Amino acid sequence: MKLIIAIVRDEDSTAVADALINQGFRVTRIASTGGFFRRGSTTLMAGVDDEQVDTAIELVRDNCGPITDPGSKRATLFVLNVASFQQV
Repeated sequence: MKLIIAIVRDEDSTAVADALINQGFRVTRIASTGGFFRRGSTTLMAGVDDEQVDTAIELVRDNCGPITDPGSKRATLFVLNVASFQQV
């Protein structure tokens, strides 16, 4: 299992989260602020099976809007190994 942490622009967060949810991924949304430009962003976290990582990344890529400012990114993604997963 992997944990995908996707930091996306606020204006893309709903489209990205909805796309992931519509494909059966469970998503946790956290409001965050970027460090350099201090712009609003949203951090999305999704636990996915190893074979679903590429699908989830494609959904994020496909549902982010175009880059509006030179030097900015549409999303930053981290894919982490999960040693243990439990729901209580």
